[in-house]
Parts: sequence; C-alpha cells; structure tokens
Amino acid sequence: MEIVTALIAVAVVLLVTAGLLVGTRLRRRPGRPLPPESPVISEPSVVVEPGVATEPTVVVEPALETPEPAAGRLVRLRSRLARSNSALGHGLLNLLSRDSLDESTWEEIEDLLLTADLGVAPTTELVERLRTRARIEGVSTAEQTKRVLREELIALVDPGLDRELRLTGRPAVVLVVGVNGTGKTTTTGKLARVLIADGHTVVLGAADTFRAAAADQLQTWGSRVGARTVRGPEGADPASVAFDAVREGVDEGADVVLVDTAGRLHTKTGLMDELGKVKRVVEKHGPVDEVLLVLDATTGQNGMIQARVFGEVVDVTGIVLTKLDGTAKGGIVVAVQRELGVPVKLVGLGEGADDLAPFDPAAFVDALLA
Repeated sequence: MEIVTALIAVAVVLLVTAGLLVGTRLRRRPGRPLPPESPVISEPSVVVEPGVATEPTVVVEPALETPEPAAGRLVRLRSRLARSNSALGHGLLNLLSRDSLDESTWEEIEDLLLTADLGVAPTTELVERLRTRARIEGVSTAEQTKRVLREELIALVDPGLDRELRLTGRPAVVLVVGVNGTGKTTTTGKLARVLIADGHTVVLGAADTFRAAAADQLQTWGSRVGARTVRGPEGADPASVAFDAVREGVDEGADVVLVDTAGRLHTKTGLMDELGKVKRVVEKHGPVDEVLLVLDATTGQNGMIQARVFGEVVDVTGIVLTKLDGTAKGGIVVAVQRELGVPVKLVGLGEGADDLAPFDPAAFVDALLA
C-alpha cells in the first residue's frame, strides 16, 4: 500500500512539472520565435523633463523671387509676338512690294487688315495714307516699303499716348477689372511683379470673393515677391475687402494697392453695378489712380463690346491685353484704343511669371514686321 501511494505521488509531481514547462513555453511564444542572431531592438524614447532646454525648430522660409526688370521686356518677348503675327506683317510687306499696286492689291490689303481686327475706320485710314505715300514717294524697293509701312503702323498705334501707370497717390490705388476668363487674377499677380521690379512696395486686395480659388491664387503670387494679400471670407462683400486692402496699404505705407475684382459678364447689369460700388467705396480713402481693363486679345471684336460697357461703368484708364502672343489679330491694339480713347498700357505674351510687359508701340510694330 505504501508503494502504491508513493507511485501516485511521483506521478502527480511529474504531471505538475510538465504543466509548468508547457505554460512557460506558451508565455514566451506570443508569435513566431526570433532566432538568436536577430535580437529585438526598441527605438529609444526621448523624455523631456521640465526645465530642460531643447533645440528650437527652425522653419526655413522660401527665398523671395526677384522679378525681371520691366524695362525692355517687350523687346525680349518680341520673337513670341512675331511668330503669332507673322501673317499680318509678312502679308502686308508682300502685297506692298508688288510691281503694280492696283485696286485689286489695295483691296487685298484692306481684307488683311480687317482680318487682323484692326477695325473699319483705322483700316480705311491706314490704306489711304499708304496709297498717298506710295504715289508721292514712289515706293519701289523692299527697304522703302518696310520703312513706310513701319512709320504708318507706329503712327496708327499712336506713340503719343501716355502709357505710364499713374501712381501718384500714397498709396496709389489700381483696380483690375474684366470679364470671366481673361486671366485677370493672374494679370494682377504679374502686375505686382512689374511694380516690385521697378522698386515699389505693393499690397494686394483679393476682392474676387465669389471664386474660392481666386484669393488663394492671388496670395500665392504675392508671397513669391513679398507682397501682402488682404482677403476676406468666401462670399464676403467685395467692396468691403477692397476698402480694407486700401486701409492696409495706408497703414503699411505701401506705394501701390492692387485690387483684383471678380470677373463679370458685361451683359449682367447687377454685377456691373456692384463693380461701380467697389470703386465708390474705395474712393472714400481717396481717388482711384488707375482702372485697368483686362481683355483677351483672342476675343477680337467681342472685346470691343466689353470695353465699351466697362468704360461706361468705371471710367477705364488703361488696357491690359492678354494672350497677344496667341493670336494673329494684332490689330486689336489699335481698335480697342480707338473704342475707349485710352491706351494699351500692358500686354501679356506668355504663361511665364514675367511675361507681362509695358507696351511699346515701336517694339510692337517691329515685332509685326520682323
């Protein structure tokens, strides 16, 4: 009996020992076992104790861009203008260089000028002057033809117009207006670069509050060259934002405040009335120095209608022609000046940040005849 009891006790001890070994092994294996040569290395944690100084976070601001000098830009961009308007310049030279300038040739010249959106009255005027000079001076060589045509085209573009931006106020206030899709906000940003390249300090007013991306777009343009952008919430009163922008310009002592207004169809009376309100509210600070109308050069004669309506609402003082490098209708420069009685002051000749250039009549005509 004692032997049986001893055997039972030994069996119990063996079972308990086996159970302990299995449990230990299970607790040590929550997943696959790691080989001895691959130890687990935990990343050290950093504990910052009170009163212990830490390294400051350094935020590196992007370097401000330096815009290209505005002077001479049109000469630099001449090749772009020449490529798009080569048909006009070459066509006129070829027709005027014919051995016989008969009625049929003059009609072809008229058709070519009208196709280039020069307009009926300017076309008639130019053809009459060319006919008179050809008869009196006896133009016969290619050099004479080009000289006469150059002189008459420059006279037609009117080099006597004052194309300088009027920036007499402190700050000078410039309203940028136009229909949808003309590149108005982009033009405002590029104009800021033109002014900063000439040494002016600029504040931007994002008064296009109807388009969510307009204020962001304008602020991006400004941040590249260090121009502050005053903006309001989406859907805010445009006149209020424009007023705040001018006030900010006064407080900062800025040279120029550029106000980007919302694009609007010239046929929408309510929107045009609102544009007039923006101008009146801004004038509570002082007179508006410039109202620049942005026109898409590719719209042709439709741009004339737009120009007329905007001129009646806000007294346009200058024209900015965009996409002039993308059209063979260079005659619109003359047509729009005749329509409004105000000069083309700036032209857009590409997608680059510095492709907005002060307009120069001689450089423009030379590009046409290049």
